Amino acid sequence: MGGTKRSRAAILGDQRAWAAAVKLGDELRSSRRRRRLTQAALAEIVGISRQRLGDLEAGRGRAAPAGIWFALAEALGRYLRFEFARDAHAELADSGHLQIQELVLRLAAMTWQGGFELAIRPSDPSRSVDVPLVDHRRRRLAIVECWNTFGDLGGAARSSNQKVASGSALAAAMGGNDGAYEVGLCWVVRDTGANRALVARYEHIFSARFPGSSVGWVNALTKGGPMPDQPGLVWCDMRATRLFPHRRPRTR
Repeated sequence: MGGTKRSRAAILGDQRAWAAAVKLGDELRSSRRRRRLTQAALAEIVGISRQRLGDLEAGRGRAAPAGIWFALAEALGRYLRFEFARDAHAELADSGHLQIQELVLRLAAMTWQGGFELAIRPSDPSRSVDVPLVDHRRRRLAIVECWNTFGDLGGAARSSNQKVASGSALAAAMGGNDGAYEVGLCWVVRDTGANRALVARYEHIFSARFPGSSVGWVNALTKGGPMPDQPGLVWCDMRATRLFPHRRPRTR
């Protein structure tokens, strides 16, 4: 009766284990010799037989417990790393921010020439524009800042002011003798309960900071419509699939 057919994963696992054991064995032998230790001396420190250590150095350590390898590393003063590589299915640390940037670039692609993390001042990473959008036909530059959450609202506002100032210099350079490009600022904020509460709590601050038409900004970013001449704030949904306007409370 035939045995069970081995899976591809099992075969590759064995092959890689053998290769790793050979490499580790070579490193083990070289490290021991550099420290002028005999096999017997190192084996005694770790608590294994000299023959076992010889097998490990010869590349026959595929089935050796991880604890023995870590003990040998400790005895030799070497750092041993045993870990999975990054999971390709795991989210990046800034995945939420990237999702908003991806959304803005996708929606604006028909009209705007988009960019990603434009370094306004390379020596200062905080001066990097999340999504710079340029429309050469209409001679305009939109500075789009994407927000999952806020740690320092005042700091965020000041950072945007600096980016607009630097963007204005860039707009002047792009315009050349025909005059500077128009520059606009828009914040795209993820529509979370916490962000909604923050905007409501500081209603007058946000109104003063973003007097531009939110509807106008959504239209400009998604359909290439006229860019409002004042900074604006728009929402993106939780899954970062669409943009929609921020509706200000009715004046009593």
